[in-house]
Amino acid sequence: MPNRFFVPARSILFALRGGFLLRPLAIALLLGALGAMLSDLEEAFPDIRRLAPRTLFPSQADPQVAQAILTTIASSTMTVVSIVFAILLMTLTLASTQFSPRILVNFVRDRTTQWTLGVFLGTFCYCIAALPAARSLPEPFAPVVTAAGAMALAPICVGWLIYFIHHISNAISVNHIVDRIARETELVIDELMPDRRRPLQPPENPGTFFGALDVAVPSRQSGYIRFVDIGRLRALAKLYGVAIRIERRVGQFIPEGAPLMRLTRGDRITAERGAALLSAVEIGPTRTLQQDVEFGVVQIVDIALRAISPAVNDPTTAISCVDQLSCVLGRWMGRVPPRSFYYDPPHVLRLAIPWIDLTGLLDLAFEQIRHYAASDAAVSLRLVRALTDMRAAVNDPEIAAGLVERGRKVVVGCTGRIQPNDLERLKTRMKALELGVVPEAAIVSPAPNGGGDRAALE
Repeated sequence: MPNRFFVPARSILFALRGGFLLRPLAIALLLGALGAMLSDLEEAFPDIRRLAPRTLFPSQADPQVAQAILTTIASSTMTVVSIVFAILLMTLTLASTQFSPRILVNFVRDRTTQWTLGVFLGTFCYCIAALPAARSLPEPFAPVVTAAGAMALAPICVGWLIYFIHHISNAISVNHIVDRIARETELVIDELMPDRRRPLQPPENPGTFFGALDVAVPSRQSGYIRFVDIGRLRALAKLYGVAIRIERRVGQFIPEGAPLMRLTRGDRITAERGAALLSAVEIGPTRTLQQDVEFGVVQIVDIALRAISPAVNDPTTAISCVDQLSCVLGRWMGRVPPRSFYYDPPHVLRLAIPWIDLTGLLDLAFEQIRHYAASDAAVSLRLVRALTDMRAAVNDPEIAAGLVERGRKVVVGCTGRIQPNDLERLKTRMKALELGVVPEAAIVSPAPNGGGDRAALE
C-alpha cells in the first residue's frame, strides 16, 4: 500500500526548506555545538592552546580576557541582528504595500537572508556555549583558542552584514522580484510539464469512467489545494477497485464539507479508505508554488495592476511584468499540457484531475492588465509585442489564432482612449501580430515626438 505519510512529510519539508526555521536553526546549533566542543577539547588537551597567537593573548592564564571577548561579541551580534532585521521587516512591509502582500513568501524563502540570520545567531550561540568554560574557580582556565575562533567569526559577521545589505537592496527592486517569481514559476512548469510540445500536438483524449461517479468524498478542512499526489491516488484507486475524479484543480479554494473528489463503487470506500484518499491531497491556508503555476502568474499580475493604478502610475514596472509573463506563458506553450487522465491498467480510467488550460492561463495573465491599461499606450503596446513574441515561438495555428484575437481586444479597448499617433503604432504592431513577426520598424524607429526612451520601454 502506498505510504500514507508521503504528502504530509512533503508538505513539512517544503515548508522547512522555504521557511525561516530550518537553515538558520541548523547553522546556529552547529556553531553552538562547535563552541562547546572546542572549549571542552581545549581543556582536555591544553597543548592546542599554542595555536592561539601570543600577540592576542600574552597571558593565557587570565580567564577575564576570554570572558570579555566572548561577552562583547555575543552582545554586539544580537544588537546588530535586532537592528538589521527590524529594518528588514520595515522594508518588507513597504514592499508588500507597494507591490503585493503575496511576495513576502519570496523574501522568507530567500537563502541569503536565511544564511545571514543563521551566521549571526550561530556566532551568538558559539560565544554563549563557550563562555562557561572561561572560569576563575575552582581552577582558572582561559579558552584562548575558542576565544580566537570567536574573534575570527566577528569579521566574518561584519563582511556578511555588508553583503546582506547589498543583497537586500537589490532584492527589493521590482525587476528582481518579478524575475525571481517568473523563474520559480518556470521551474514549476518544468516539473509539471517536462515534455516539449511537438508541432500540431494532438490534445489528450478525454477518458470515460467504467461506472457512475455517485459517491462524493468531502473535504475535511477549508483551504487552498496545494499539491495532489497523483501516483498515490492512482495506486489507491487501483487497490480499492474504484475510479476517482478530482473536483477542483490545484490552487482553487475548497470549503470544509464541499466535495473534493467523486468516486465510482462507493460501497468499497470505508471511512479509513476515505481518509487515505484525502491524505493524498494537501490543503493549506495559503497557496504555494509546488504545483500551482497560476499562483506565480497571479503574483506578477498583482504587481502590474498596482503599478498601472492611478495611485502609483508606474508603467515601466507594468511593462517589466508583461515581459516576464510572456516568458512564463512562452514556457507553458512550449510544453505538452499536464495529463488529466490516468489509467491503470491500460484502458481502465482510474484518475481524472483538472488543470488550467492555456486559454485560462492567458486570461489570468493578460485580461486584467489589458482592461486597466486601455488608456496607457506604453503598456498596451508592450502587450501586443508580447503576444507577437509568443506567436512567433509557437507552430500551433489554434494557439496563434487565440493570440491574434487577444491582440485585437487590446486595440479595440484602446480605441478612443489613447492619442491617435499611439493608436496607429498599436495597429502597426497588430498587423505584425497577425503576420507572426516583429516589425523591424518597431525596433529601429524612434517614437514620435522625440520619445526615444519611451519607444525602448514599449
